[in-house]
Amino acid sequence: MNIGIPKERRPFEYRVGVSPAGVEILVQLGHTVYVEHEAGLGAGFSDQEYERAGATIVYSGHEVYGRANLLLKVTRPMQDEIEWFAPETILMGFLHMASARQDRIEGLIAKKITAIAYEQIQLSNGDLPVLHSLSQIGGQMAPQIAARYMQNNLGGKGILLGGIAGVPPAEVVIIGAGAAGANAARLFLGLGAHVTVLDKSLEALQRVHDRYPEIVTMIATRRNIERACNYADVVLGVVLVPGERAPIVITREMLKTMKPRSLLIDMSIDQGGCFETSRPTTHDHPTYVEEGILHYCVPNVPAVVARTATHAFVNAAMPYVMKVAEMGVEKAVKSDPALAMGVNTLKGQIKHLQRWIAPEEGE
Repeated sequence: MNIGIPKERRPFEYRVGVSPAGVEILVQLGHTVYVEHEAGLGAGFSDQEYERAGATIVYSGHEVYGRANLLLKVTRPMQDEIEWFAPETILMGFLHMASARQDRIEGLIAKKITAIAYEQIQLSNGDLPVLHSLSQIGGQMAPQIAARYMQNNLGGKGILLGGIAGVPPAEVVIIGAGAAGANAARLFLGLGAHVTVLDKSLEALQRVHDRYPEIVTMIATRRNIERACNYADVVLGVVLVPGERAPIVITREMLKTMKPRSLLIDMSIDQGGCFETSRPTTHDHPTYVEEGILHYCVPNVPAVVARTATHAFVNAAMPYVMKVAEMGVEKAVKSDPALAMGVNTLKGQIKHLQRWIAPEEGE
């Protein structure tokens, strides 16, 4: 199979679809791999490393898209990239199609693209094996983001997360006790913050409580979320329904009850955001103020630790990539129910995708 690795074209996206180590595995299996010139530069991978792994370097996006039967990306393709696709190409990446513009979906359907979303590959026990690694990274980055944006010079209220003798620590509220929420809780706790975690799953809360009994755990009812927001200095939203828009857990009315200049971090923004007042921001302009509350809503947080993030998700994704490359997409999907859950479109037919259309926000 001809496999293409394009350069990511979204602003501040430094990750790459496959590392040189991953390319070496695919080449050893007999596949031809085309890597776009400097595709791995942001993650610290040179063209020479890819060539040593057995890849062929090509010098335009149009060429790498045109040559590929299987295209391995990080993020959802932009409009010009969709135009470069050869008909019936297989696309694998973190696609978050539930928050994509309708015309992007229509473009993939028109070209009969098979789109497999890594974030929706789901095991029978509910685990999301490929997304898990990036959720861990996002969760571990949340405390360092919070520590920065609580500073006065960046618009925060001037609170040190861990406090100091005679001065209490910051009150941190985390909504969602999955991989991202649990990792964030661990690091916030390590920095000395007072942490409250809410989730609808008692089982998830039990795991947090068993490991970190110092953390307050609460069932994520509307009343409990309102109560927690009233005393929070930082609220981290990390809620996910695979393939669907993230549910709204904090409304504008709740925001009005929060302490002025508190910080909201929405790590569900890839799926539309879990706060009513959320809108996507970028790494160069990451925050804005709404109802007196500072919002941080950057969709691709792990992109700025690109080397770690690329290695992490490639480690998890490679078994599924290899299966598609070796068996072809239809046989691979039939043989692996977890992989089948990630299929958004199959040769232009919509599969596991619950649409949420917001043209003014999606891309």
